[in-house]
Amino acid sequence: MRKISTIAGTSVDLDGDVLAVIETLSRDLLRRQELDYSFEDVDREIQHLVGQMDDEMRAYLKESLFMSFNRFENDRLVNVIRRANRAREDE
Repeated sequence: MRKISTIAGTSVDLDGDVLAVIETLSRDLLRRQELDYSFEDVDREIQHLVGQMDDEMRAYLKESLFMSFNRFENDRLVNVIRRANRAREDE
């Protein structure tokens, strides 16, 4: 399994779980800055992570983000449909 690390040195497994990468990033920023981190801090951390990736790993990230986005959109659509169905039932 491929690994990269945050600026603080926390290892991140690249196993297809983009949420795990985001959670690790968030924990590291919180641990270092105690809720007092900026957009620039987040950007610097993301650039650090992406900078460790070769072309294949960058393709992995792109595909993972795409799949995660599709899942997010599908979940959102399901919720919209459920609300519409409930509103119809209440009429």
